[in-house]
Amino acid sequence: MSPDGSAHPDFEPRRDFPTSLGLSSATEISLLGRSLSDELMGKVGFGELAFWLVAMRRPTPGEVRVFESVLVALTDHGFTPTAIAARVTYLSAPDSLQGALAAGLLGGGSRFLGVTEDCGQFLAETLAARTHAGEPLPNDDAGWDTLALSTIRDRKAAGKFVPGLGHPNHKDGDPRTPVLMEIANEEGLFGPHLQLFSAIGRMSEHGIGRHLPLNGAGVCGAALADLGLPAEMLRGFALLARCAGLIGQLAEERRNPIANDIYMNVDRGAYYVDPGLPQ
Repeated sequence: MSPDGSAHPDFEPRRDFPTSLGLSSATEISLLGRSLSDELMGKVGFGELAFWLVAMRRPTPGEVRVFESVLVALTDHGFTPTAIAARVTYLSAPDSLQGALAAGLLGGGSRFLGVTEDCGQFLAETLAARTHAGEPLPNDDAGWDTLALSTIRDRKAAGKFVPGLGHPNHKDGDPRTPVLMEIANEEGLFGPHLQLFSAIGRMSEHGIGRHLPLNGAGVCGAALADLGLPAEMLRGFALLARCAGLIGQLAEERRNPIANDIYMNVDRGAYYVDPGLPQ
């Protein structure tokens, strides 16, 4: 645009915008090159479609089972900050359901939900580094354990955490982890990311000095990476799952509200502290 707001004389507006996703005309809607009404509705499940939209290929039944198991595992985990943020926002703006949902989703970061992507990327980068170095991937548990131990020690030496290790509640093991691993194994989809992640769990005590359980968010990231989904998109699937959970949280807030109690407890418990005095 020129300074006066008129179109720049050298600008040629683009007339073509290619997409492999959705298109609509006066008479039909297509998605992924197929008729939405005739070929997809009632024939394709939502989880299958979500996978397809990103991978640009239709998943196998086994892949759908693993993928939807991940979505179920990440849907809701109680009164986490994401759920509390959604409920309190709904209290403040009951006319804005979308705002309450957005508030909850915005809390998906390195401590909640984002671990899925962080773990998937970490595992993918570790495997890629070995491949780029010309070293084959291990072919037995002993080899995976050796790789896992060196990986844990490298992270510890760098002052970094290992994504997917530890959980604030499930100190003796996250119940989601073995179930998802078993489902992936049953479907023949227990690939290198899950192999490495499993070995990290076995070697955590040797590498860190204390045993830490493999958490559910981390195993979800490993499973999604083994499905061939882009590592940089994994947080999106965690948010997709949690969106359903937040809708449930908001529906419950309407039935049995607690957000006002949360607000009042914090507000009535607040007291002034002189910023210049030790606390």
